Amino acid sequence: MRDDFPTQLTFDEAQAIVDATAAEDRLPAERLAIARTQGRILAQEVVAPIPQPPFDNSAMDGYAIRHADVAEGGTTLQLAGEQFAGRALDLRVEPGQCIRITTGAPMPAGADTVVVREVVRVEGDRIAIPAGIRAQANVRRAGEDVRIGDCVLSPGQVLTPARVATTASLGIDQLTVSARPTVAVFTTGDELIPPGIPLEPGQIHDSNRELLMGLLRADGLEPTAWPTLPDDPVRIASMLRDAASSFDVVITCGAVSAGEKDHIPALLDTHGRIHFWKVRMKPGMPVLFGDLGTARFLGLPGNPVSVFATYATLGRRLLDGLQGRTEPRRAFRARLAAPIDKAHARREFVRGRLEATEDGTLRAHPDAATGSHRLHAAAMADALIVVPEGPRQLSIGDVVDVLPY
Repeated sequence: MRDDFPTQLTFDEAQAIVDATAAEDRLPAERLAIARTQGRILAQEVVAPIPQPPFDNSAMDGYAIRHADVAEGGTTLQLAGEQFAGRALDLRVEPGQCIRITTGAPMPAGADTVVVREVVRVEGDRIAIPAGIRAQANVRRAGEDVRIGDCVLSPGQVLTPARVATTASLGIDQLTVSARPTVAVFTTGDELIPPGIPLEPGQIHDSNRELLMGLLRADGLEPTAWPTLPDDPVRIASMLRDAASSFDVVITCGAVSAGEKDHIPALLDTHGRIHFWKVRMKPGMPVLFGDLGTARFLGLPGNPVSVFATYATLGRRLLDGLQGRTEPRRAFRARLAAPIDKAHARREFVRGRLEATEDGTLRAHPDAATGSHRLHAAAMADALIVVPEGPRQLSIGDVVDVLPY
């Protein structure tokens, strides 16, 4: 193998290479109906073509009045009509009058205040209004949420349900979003057996396939699982190059370390390009990143917890970058509920559980099961606790960064 690619680099250096590569390979945009854009990454600026609300309207069921008619000790007004939500009736409130109105109904001309119906007394066709009514009460003004020409959404933002609903409220029925990357998933090793098939001595069930496919689906992608890669470099090369000709991203699990059966680094060096190999992180140090054909290639280590940690920190970053996402993933600060003693120099991602205490403090409970094969322990956790580079002795109460699952 050549030795002209970065290796044993820091975690921050690895992230920077992933970011730069993703920025160069940004996926194209596509125009979709808003009903199909939930969870997608916006690729346009959204400017309001109308105000929101589009007209002055009532925030409550009650009576639209002129506040100038409210006397210090209360007053009685003549009921002059009804305005329900829907088509405006072009009603007007004259001095001494009021109009029955429902929530969302347009405010009649002349009215500036709505009195909720629970505080009034109906006396035939007259309405008794109590004292103490605040001017402008219970009225939603046109444009108080969004004005014409406001930028309401920007490229790179995630289209959450509330954001999609915002565009719908403005009458926008289509949005330009980034295409979703197509992803091919491989697990590796002659020892892997699908669940449901009895194991022979030396065999294990393939859990990485379900782990990685589930992580990708949870991120809104539709990955394709390929057959397990055998411990045969010729067949591995053929299968990976086939996938790389048809998918945007190829992700493998296993065969990236330095053992006799770890063929993938040499194959990527021969048939593609290595951007980096081996990152000073734990778990997941042997992670491999490069290009194969027209695809971006990410080789994750084989231990399940390493698969989880490297996907959560580097794989997800690559896929977000290809889609032009600008919003960072959620990260919190929490106080340790137990000490962490780290003797090595790598950045470590410790599995843990988050707990909110009664006083509002977020606490992180590190898991004592640190082995990268301990998948069940990872399943019982809900966050990765970030321990910075260098030997560290962290005490109870120390503040740490945490990445929620």
